[in-house]
Order: sequence, then structure tokens, then C-alpha cells
Amino acid sequence: MSRARAAVAGATAATVWAAIEPLDTRLFRYDYSDVALLGKAVTRGPAWPVVGFALHLLNGAAFGAAYTNIAPRLPLPSWARGPALAMIEHLTTWPVTVAVDRVHPARNELPDLWGNGRAFAQATWRHLLFGVVLGELERRFNGPEDAGVPPYEQVVSSNGHGDIEHAVGASET
Repeated sequence: MSRARAAVAGATAATVWAAIEPLDTRLFRYDYSDVALLGKAVTRGPAWPVVGFALHLLNGAAFGAAYTNIAPRLPLPSWARGPALAMIEHLTTWPVTVAVDRVHPARNELPDLWGNGRAFAQATWRHLLFGVVLGELERRFNGPEDAGVPPYEQVVSSNGHGDIEHAVGASET
């Protein structure tokens, strides 16, 4: 997948994430919003929702562009790559919420995140959703001419070690 298409896939996945926030805040009964977290880091005026949404889309696009370089190297079926990378990003960045709770410019306007099970569950759900959408868009955007991402059958073999041709970069010509 080209980086441009991957960035569009990431921005689309981030849009789905932002669209689901009002619903999952009711479901989890916790008012945690990544759009608010990002927007209120820049401004606490009336423009914070627009700024936060724009920053959220940029983050999604950047993740999508990085994803296109990392995903083909993962020995996972194509459907699992997006969720796996999104969960890795979530679990490695969640500890930063300690700093968010202490130094974010709008920390008094935002709910506490660190140590809060509901906030962690919300973030986990959102990252999983983001990864599923990104992975599915990658699958749909990749045509047969995009040989950089092998299909599931070529990634995993019955002996559990993958396909040797994929490992050494050999291809049929």
C-alpha cells in the first residue's frame, strides 16, 4: 500500500474512533475523550473540538503511514496486523497518562486517566476498533499488484515457522 493510501486509511480509522467516543463514554460511564485531550492541550477556547479532531486525524494518518512499513514484516495474518499494532501502541503509550494527569494544561478539566480501569478499557476498545478499521482498509486498498503484503496462507505454514520463500524474499517470476 502506498503511504498516501495508508495515511488515508489511518485518518479514516481515527475518524471512526472520534465518532464512537460519544457513544462509548456513555457505555463505559466515563467522560474520557482523546479529541478533548489533544484539543485542550492546544487551546481551551471554543475551537478545542476542531483542533482536537484535526490533531487526532493527523495522528491517525501518521500511524497509518508507519503501519504500511511495519505491517508487511509481521508474521501475522492480514486481519490481525492492524489490531496487533494498535494494541502495541496503546500498551506502550498508556503509561504516559501519568504525565497527562499531572502536567496537561487542562488537567483540571479532564478526567483522571492513570489508574482508572474504565479509562483504560475505553482506550483499549478504541485502539482495537482503530486497528480493525485500519487493517481492513489496508486489505481492501491492497490490490493484487501490491505484492508487498503476502496473503495469510503465505505468512503461516503448518510447521509454525512461516514460508521460507517469504523469509528470504524469493518470488516466483
